[in-house]
Amino acid sequence: METSYQGGVAGDEDDNFQRLSQTIASNVKKISQNVSSMSKMVNQLQTPQDSQELRNQLRQIQNYTQKLAKDTSTILMELMKMRVNQSAQKLQRERLSDEYISTLNTFLATQKLAAQKTKEDIRKAKAQTINIAPPASANSNKDPWSEMGDSNLRKQEQLTMQTERELQELAEREGHIRQLENDIMDVNQIFKELGTMIHDQGAVVDSIESSVECALDNVENGTQELRQAANYKNKIRKKKVYLAIILIIVISIILIVLFNH
Repeated sequence: METSYQGGVAGDEDDNFQRLSQTIASNVKKISQNVSSMSKMVNQLQTPQDSQELRNQLRQIQNYTQKLAKDTSTILMELMKMRVNQSAQKLQRERLSDEYISTLNTFLATQKLAAQKTKEDIRKAKAQTINIAPPASANSNKDPWSEMGDSNLRKQEQLTMQTERELQELAEREGHIRQLENDIMDVNQIFKELGTMIHDQGAVVDSIESSVECALDNVENGTQELRQAANYKNKIRKKKVYLAIILIIVISIILIVLFNH
């Protein structure tokens, strides 16, 4: 009954391991596909294909991929904490960890490139901001706008509206930059947590290997001590046999001498 229970627990652990592994593998594949799409979009920034719609799509896929990366990190850490005895499971876990870290590196590089291009756009937009101040008048008592014709006034109003739109877009891009920088910090934190987990996991493995080596040494030492004890016992037995033979010989000689007399 106990064996059946233990077998059921081991089976549940194996099922849970496979479930987590499949989820991680699926998420890593999705992240990789998203990063590939992001990379194409980032390459279109600052080109004739650049548009606000493109930037909105890029932002959406970045946010989704960021959340997916965080969820995958949590699942991977749960997988790393599981005790596995089969070498195939250990290799599978290491492979998933390597693939996830590699994909996360690519995601981080794409985010940094997007942030760099967005910062360049902001600097250019600030430098090209149109000065909408009205021309100065020689007579300070006169309204400078009243000296402008209707045509110039309409142009100035259009420029003002255009500048307001540009300033609004500039504010949105600055907000996007702040979000990107926060996302990059989050990914760096994921790397830090994974590094700590992998280091601790390695320490546990080293401790287990050390315990196994110590146990093997103890077994070898015990075997050697048993062998020495067996040899010592054999020597004592031989000495007893020799002493018995000598005693028999001495008694035989004494008896022969007595009988002769």
